[in-house]
Amino acid sequence: MAKGFNKVILMGNLTRDPEPRTIPSGQSVTSFTLAVNRTWRGQDGTSQESVSYLDCVAWGKAGEVIAQYLQKGRPLLVSGHLEQRSWEDKESGQKRSKVEVVVEDFNFVDSRGAAGAAAPTTDQPKPSQKPADDIVIEDIGDEPINLDDIPF
Repeated sequence: MAKGFNKVILMGNLTRDPEPRTIPSGQSVTSFTLAVNRTWRGQDGTSQESVSYLDCVAWGKAGEVIAQYLQKGRPLLVSGHLEQRSWEDKESGQKRSKVEVVVEDFNFVDSRGAAGAAAPTTDQPKPSQKPADDIVIEDIGDEPINLDDIPF
């Protein structure tokens, strides 16, 4: 029997703030949903778009960092694997199941960076620069370099 392959790479925007929690064993887990847009050209040549909403879970430190630095609307690149879990609904007694992305690695995508600092805008003043005439270039001559003078 062939070995299976289960790998997912997604880039999308968070649909809500990440929800960190601690399970009874003491391990931390963070849940969030990514909205992933897909654009393509239809048979008639018009641009088509669809959105998929994918539930994600990040365990341990990865989940803690995501919960600390990201909020609704922020873009995120994740890689991981798909996992299906099943449970019985306590109210209705029905069996339920869900497929979610278990995050193994992630990257912040937007220019605000991990600390959440705002990206500079064009209306902010730029730092002053020294005029070009303050630059002094020393003439070092055209003597050949003696390799014995180099200390390394």
